[in-house]
Amino acid sequence: MISRRLFALAVFAATVLVAPLNSVEAQDYPTRPIRLIVPYPAGGPTDVVARILVGSLSAKLGQTVVVDNRPGGAAGTVGSHVVASADPDGYTLLLNQAGSLTIAPSLYKLDYDPLKAFAPIGIVAESPEILTVNPSSVPVNSLAEFLAYAKSHPGKLNFGTPGTGTLPQLLGAQLQLAADIKLTDVPYRGAGPAVVDLLAGRMQMMIDSTSVLLPHIEAGKLRALAVTSEQRLPQLPNIPTFSEAGYPQLTASLWTGLLAPTGTPSSIIQKLSSALNETLKAPEVLKAYDKLDVATKNLTPEQLASFMAAETRRWAQVIAKAGIKAQ
Repeated sequence: MISRRLFALAVFAATVLVAPLNSVEAQDYPTRPIRLIVPYPAGGPTDVVARILVGSLSAKLGQTVVVDNRPGGAAGTVGSHVVASADPDGYTLLLNQAGSLTIAPSLYKLDYDPLKAFAPIGIVAESPEILTVNPSSVPVNSLAEFLAYAKSHPGKLNFGTPGTGTLPQLLGAQLQLAADIKLTDVPYRGAGPAVVDLLAGRMQMMIDSTSVLLPHIEAGKLRALAVTSEQRLPQLPNIPTFSEAGYPQLTASLWTGLLAPTGTPSSIIQKLSSALNETLKAPEVLKAYDKLDVATKNLTPEQLASFMAAETRRWAQVIAKAGIKAQ
């Protein structure tokens, strides 16, 4: 009986002590500069978003947030590993894309599990994808016409993607499964070279983000057929969503998330989440995002954790059904 009482008292004392300490951590944090690891080269889309954010985020937190580019490895695994193995104190954070966080685990042998290694903070940016064709190569004006054309020309349409394991490739695979069509997947090392060949007619179709394709669509060089967003895009009001066209499974966005190492105190995660939400409302950030055709999305850390888990299951199923292998 005495031992039980002592145990109960010990548990009570630990609970009383931890709660104030957790609160103090959030009040004091941060007391020194924060490293924001970007697992891609400087000048890339993720790096650009990071540099848009850090000024306002630093002001909200009262400490400098420094971008640290750590490119390398499949799906940005070098930089991601740095954060996965960092002290969970809120001073080393990760800015990474959907592909690395929810697609790569089904394609590559990672030395960490994104769902277990990271504590989600929030989504910093998202961009819908657009299905486009070269109008000189594919004589169609709608998604229905495109699917009919693809069925009558199985394997004859070259589908350019930014590479194996990228969201555009997975969306293309999902479209083929859903519509029962056959495309020839041609992976590139990035979206840039794929767009060049699409414009030249060497590729017939492509799915990629608004920032990549919209300028060419507006210039009349490419034709948009459908968008992966939940609502029609203001820039393309006459182009239906995939959901409207009968393919809701093609609803998706290229999102970038902010994460910390697992074990980071929840009070610090919440403080970072609040600072991020304020940053995403800053006029200078919204203006910069508008130029990039990038949107914001407000998710709590808990909502992002659930979303990441669901997306990981979703893409694992597509990869398995389509037979996609790492290259």
